[in-house]
Amino acid sequence: MDTADQLASAGTFHVLKLPLGFIRVLEWLFAIFAFATCGGYSGQLRVSVDCMEKARSNLSIGIDFAYPFRLHQVSFEAPACEGIRNERVFLIGDFSSSAEFFVTIAVFAFLYSLMATIVYIFFQNKYRENNRGPLIDFVVTVVFSFMWLVSSSAWTKALSDVKTATDPDEVQFLISACKVQSNKCGSVHGPRWSGLNTSVVFGFLNFVLWAGNIWFVFKETGWHKGASRSADGASEKQAGTFNQQQTYSQGSFDQSGSYNTQGNYDQPSEYSQVGGPTSFSNQM
Repeated sequence: MDTADQLASAGTFHVLKLPLGFIRVLEWLFAIFAFATCGGYSGQLRVSVDCMEKARSNLSIGIDFAYPFRLHQVSFEAPACEGIRNERVFLIGDFSSSAEFFVTIAVFAFLYSLMATIVYIFFQNKYRENNRGPLIDFVVTVVFSFMWLVSSSAWTKALSDVKTATDPDEVQFLISACKVQSNKCGSVHGPRWSGLNTSVVFGFLNFVLWAGNIWFVFKETGWHKGASRSADGASEKQAGTFNQQQTYSQGSFDQSGSYNTQGNYDQPSEYSQVGGPTSFSNQM
């Protein structure tokens, strides 16, 4: 029984127990986790600037940044250690394109998975009508699988660059006062990356889910059903040919057996002919 027949016989919400519906629900949940852990991120690092004149020092400079990681727009005030003025320092890098691309794919995957699940549950007949629904579903699943792989790979590289750009040891070199040997600079604490690391994991998990679901969606298309019918027709044809050959072999065996039986029947006749004269000479 293929998935289409299972969908028809499984009932309304029992569709979610089948691989096609169950994986769609997982895709929906994992897409939420992907864009929530990336799009909702905000981090902070702190550095210290200890000037030679202690009154001008700042031992806890907070630097906040968040999604979409346009770090070149993130600035903070740092003491110049010369006079009473402070300098405004900007971070380096713009990683918004990769982050926004990743979140966009996650949002669209979330919406499509939700829509597909609703169609599976409430519109099964329309979905299988004219084979159009399964074909569209198959093409979209293949596209999303590829996009998840590309976006997750791009976001992994961008995250590595974000970590480097927000490393407190690297940020210190952007502060003018830290370039003077008489001043001492250090890092108080760095950002926490657990949320963004989780987003990368969910990105690749989404790729695995969508790529694995290609087979179950493909089984709904006419391509798979046509190939199954062709394979069944070929197997039936082979079975019919085998039966014909077996029948022919049986017929040949019957003809051969009747011939041998006739040969065995003629032998006693010859024996009788030979035995006739012998019996006559005995009478003589």
